[in-house]
Amino acid sequence: METKQLSLKGKTALITGGSRGIGEATAIEFAKLGANVVVASRKLSELERVASEAKKFGIKALAIEAHIGRMEQIQPLVEKVVKEFGTLDILVNNGGTTVALPALEFSEKAWDSVMNLNLKGLFFLSQEAAKVMKAHGGGKIINIASVSGYKPEVPTCAYSISKAGVIMATKSMAVEWAQYNIRVNAIAPGPIDTALFNAKFAVALKDEAVAQLGSIRNRVPMARIGRPAEIADVACFLASDASSFITGQTIVVDGGLLLR
Repeated sequence: METKQLSLKGKTALITGGSRGIGEATAIEFAKLGANVVVASRKLSELERVASEAKKFGIKALAIEAHIGRMEQIQPLVEKVVKEFGTLDILVNNGGTTVALPALEFSEKAWDSVMNLNLKGLFFLSQEAAKVMKAHGGGKIINIASVSGYKPEVPTCAYSISKAGVIMATKSMAVEWAQYNIRVNAIAPGPIDTALFNAKFAVALKDEAVAQLGSIRNRVPMARIGRPAEIADVACFLASDASSFITGQTIVVDGGLLLR
């Protein structure tokens, strides 16, 4: 493989959930490969920090405050990206949330909170991005799913359902948009050291949290928790020409967790 196949030089990438964790790591790795990056989420100060770090690699970076779970904010977000950079080549749908409640206690409000951001917002942002990509000859969309989309996680039923939906949305969009040279793929992370993952242990006592984390490690054949950069590396592959004949696929990055 030639190094130039992994280059993102001159491309423009929009990354949701870009203020921390997987989104932040992806923005930085894209910048290293030459892409201009736009990071979006609900926390502007954190986004500006990430954009500042990305600029150190000699690219242009922009921070935009936006809530992807609110439909009225999606089109303006894409319009701002196009106004600033002229196009949109890569979209990483990383924004997500979860609510920990047993299925018998799950409220409609909690359901809507999870689904609006994790699935509905992901679809309609992809739709807006695809319109731009179609007009400019193609692009790449990368959805961040989860191993929970394959194996339900308790007590976060809506999260698991939403991520299963992301996997199918990836396939559906890939089939429909291949004719426009738009490739759509997904990444399904396992346990990764992020704020969302660590929130599972926030309510537990210290000793209990340590025991829970140890139990998860024991279920992972590689015996450790993954790093956000390890998801970002796969996103770089899917965003580049190195994956030019891959679409509609979900790459599981979980240290072997689903094998057990």
